[in-house]
Amino acid sequence: MGRAHSTKINRLNRIAGQVRGVAQMIEDDRYCIDILHQIQAIKAALAKVESLVLKDHAASCIGAAIASGDEAEQRQKFEELVELFEKRR
Repeated sequence: MGRAHSTKINRLNRIAGQVRGVAQMIEDDRYCIDILHQIQAIKAALAKVESLVLKDHAASCIGAAIASGDEAEQRQKFEELVELFEKRR
């Protein structure tokens, strides 16, 4: 397991812990603003992991498609990204 892989796994494990913490806060009937702050932190942490995965994808999968010279594969990788970002709208 590479360093980049373990970094993402560690971040995801922390996020899972944060989610369990928020569930406990809700069960404990904690102050809503405190819960919302934690949810915002989780969303920011997920965005960071998403960014890391996207950078890896660009460096490896898209880089390999470009290096291969295969236009169909390049088009497919580009279309996958476009579809992904269109779903976010």
